[in-house]
Amino acid sequence: MSNEMLAMAKEALGMFAFLATELTILFIVISYLVGVLQLFITPEKIQSILSSKNGKGYVVAALLGAITPFCSCSTIPFLKGLLRARAGFGPMMVFLFGSPLLNPVIIGLFVITFGWQVALFYFLVAMVVSVVAGYTLEKLGFERYVKPEAYSTESTSSCAKPSCSEPKEVEPSCATTSCGEPKAIEPTKKAQPNRWVKVWHATFKDFKQVFPYLMLGVAIGSFIYGFIPTELIAKYAGDGMWYAIPIAAIIGIPLYIRAEAVIPLSAALVKKGMALGSVMALIIGSAGASLTEVILLKSIFKNQMIAAFLFVIITMAIGAGFLYQAIF
Repeated sequence: MSNEMLAMAKEALGMFAFLATELTILFIVISYLVGVLQLFITPEKIQSILSSKNGKGYVVAALLGAITPFCSCSTIPFLKGLLRARAGFGPMMVFLFGSPLLNPVIIGLFVITFGWQVALFYFLVAMVVSVVAGYTLEKLGFERYVKPEAYSTESTSSCAKPSCSEPKEVEPSCATTSCGEPKAIEPTKKAQPNRWVKVWHATFKDFKQVFPYLMLGVAIGSFIYGFIPTELIAKYAGDGMWYAIPIAAIIGIPLYIRAEAVIPLSAALVKKGMALGSVMALIIGSAGASLTEVILLKSIFKNQMIAAFLFVIITMAIGAGFLYQAIF
């Protein structure tokens, strides 16, 4: 192996170790803090707020979305819960748009990777566009594109009956003491961990699920940082290449990489000369929507609503990219 290749490998490994350590610590800390917050503001409480008259607050809906971040797996049951509770359509859409984009972990990664100014810009764009999109879709009557079966309150369980149809009381058993008298033996209760420990367990479980994606993003980003020539990326995606922004936004959706993986990947691209406007479009496109999420949402929305959802995400990604280029 040549000295040049050894130097590249050393750079890549150094970047991998740095990003893996930094992002792991950040993810665990932020996830734990969000878990603590959710002890007081539960998903059920959020559902209740959005279903009441207070749910008319679009900004409140966006902020609540940031507290309970969506992933593709949780989108369908949570949205169906909101629909069954007859939540306001506009705030519900704000919640749908804002939740994956305003995820505290993503904001934290933005701050660490790109600085607080970029993170603030991203947060404001995602917040404003989510609110405007939700309000506009409600005023345009897009609620009619919700499938009627999405409002159904029937159980979606595969079992006709729950495993335990009736709760059964625990009867105290009797034992004989040394004096020959029966003595009731109280049923033993298993000690439950306190809520702070439960939050830690949930945080660690989430981390184990995200870890492969996080390391994948770090690995790809480190490889790009160490082995891909700076001139190559700057040539096709650097400042002045306006077409890189819409391409990055559109590529982000089918890319299906979690934001936790996209941000370290994007950090390496920026270091190699990719314009931050294009990176912004890539992150919003990949975090805001994915093919899997679109397929799952088809069980709730008709095609017109799916098209509107994708239009909002792509427009937000492209707009944020060009706006960032213009301001910064």
